[in-house]
Order: sequence, then C-alpha cells, then structure tokens
Amino acid sequence: MSDEQATQVFIDHRELLFSIVYNMLGSVADTEDVLQETWLSWARRSAPSAGEQVASPRAYLVRIAVNAALARQASISRRREEYVGPWLPEPLVTEREDAAEPAVRAESVSMALFVVLQSLTPLERVVFLLHEVFGYAHTEIAGILGRTPAAVRQLAHRARGHVHARRPRYDVDPGVRRRATERFLAAVFGGDLAALLRLLAPDVTLWSDGGGKAPAPARLRPVHGRDKVARLLATGPGRVPEGLDVRYREINGDPSAVLFDGDAPFGMMVLDLTPDGEQVAGIYAVTNPDKLVRIADGNQERSDTDRPGTPSWEGADD
Repeated sequence: MSDEQATQVFIDHRELLFSIVYNMLGSVADTEDVLQETWLSWARRSAPSAGEQVASPRAYLVRIAVNAALARQASISRRREEYVGPWLPEPLVTEREDAAEPAVRAESVSMALFVVLQSLTPLERVVFLLHEVFGYAHTEIAGILGRTPAAVRQLAHRARGHVHARRPRYDVDPGVRRRATERFLAAVFGGDLAALLRLLAPDVTLWSDGGGKAPAPARLRPVHGRDKVARLLATGPGRVPEGLDVRYREINGDPSAVLFDGDAPFGMMVLDLTPDGEQVAGIYAVTNPDKLVRIADGNQERSDTDRPGTPSWEGADD
C-alpha cells in the first residue's frame, strides 16, 4: 500500500476512532495522543516493506486504538486521584453539519452516562461502549481485546446490568430539554429558590467540575438532594455570576448551555431530566478552563488539518 493510500485509509476511519477513544477516556488531548499512536502503528504496518497487507484495515485500526486507550487508563486514573473535586469529561461539541459519517458522529456518550461508566472497570467500559453504543458483536470485541467470546459476554452482562440499574434507558425530546434548561437558568440567575424547588427532582445531584482552577458550585464533591442543591444555586457560593451570555450548543450529544464572559467560555452546563421530562434529575457543570478551550465559538468549524486524529507524518518511518 502506498503512503497516500495508507493516509487516506486512516483519514476515512478517523471519526470512528476518535469517537470510540474519546468515549473511553473523556479527554480530547488523551484521545489525540492515542490516535497519533494508532497512526504510527498503521503507517509501519501498511508500508510496502511490511509484507502481507492487513486484510481489514478498519478492524486493525480499532484494535490498535482500543488497546492503546486501555494502556493509558492507569496513568489517567492516577491523574484523577489527584484531581480537585468531581471529574467530568471534557465537553465536546457534537453539532457538525459537514460530518462525513453522521451516524458515527451521533454516537456520543452523554455527561450522565459518562459518570455511570466511570464506575465500571476499564474492560467493562470498553465492552459496553463497543457493543451498546457502536454495535460491535461480542465475537468482534473478543478479537479486539484478545479475549474469548464467553469472557466478553460475561463482561457485557455485568456492565449492562450495572449501567441500566443506575441509568434506565429513556429519551427526552431535545426541545423539552432546551425549555427545561431555559427555565432552570432563569431561576438560577434570578435567585428564585421557589422556582428551583419546583424544577428539581427530590433526589437531584449536582456535579460541577472546576478542577480547582475555577469557581464550582460543588467544589469538592457532588451535592445530593433538592433542598441542598436549590439553596446552593439560589443563594450560596454556587450561584452563577450576573452578566454572562448564554448560548445553546449540542455538547456530547445533548442540548447544553454554554455560558460566556465576553468571548471567553465561563462554563458549560447540561441537565439530565426525569423520564417524564418534568423535573431535573442531574446537573452537570464544567468550569475548569482547561476543559473549555474547545467549545468557544467556531471550534466545531475545524479544518481537516485541525481535527483530532489527523496523522502527523513526522516519525512515521521511525
């Protein structure tokens, strides 16, 4: 295979690889590093001097990317042990009109599901994602992970039971979520405690990720319960500062509110609603500036050379 052909094959699969790895790791920077490792491995394996060509480039690339992501889990876990306060994934803008593979682009794990997935083992998490989100058969996953199909089915059963117990499957209409978000923000900006108490479910949980670098309502741990969350948001240190501009974007597949202070993103917030769409069951807010750099206006208008996973040809022949 020529260098040009190898490059095109990688680019053709880049969106799929990015989606899988990002949904495993929750970090764009780590995802980019994994995709760079995958590219270097692919460049060596597809070179004319490598001998017999890969029969299924897609399967090879997914296997390399998944296992490279799993190999990074230990270092990522150590970083999170030192992280200040709750950890949430780096928000990712998912609205793209020019996506070459809209079905792949659409497979983005929500903030709420990300939190549940963090309680799984790395292997359970990747099996759940590959099977439940990306539609891989257990036999295919076995080949990717180097496990038996029986072992993969067992991992899938445990992961599915755990996830569905904590987050039953249901879909809330995007319009309903947008209107609920608008009512919620109006109550928060207005310090309207009574309105917040009506909007919040009794067992609501507030997750806020400031990383110790920015104000966050729940700075050190998630806050549980309607009264505590409502009072914190309406009258406490968690109240949103005045003068922020609210813009609605699709983040991690969900309609979300992005708060801007001038041209700089101040924070991102997405609500998880009860199955009937009437109340807020979960609030996920990210104010860590390191995680907001990619959601400023225009960040979804990336050129091919700016997209995560674009191969860097430096070192490909090393």
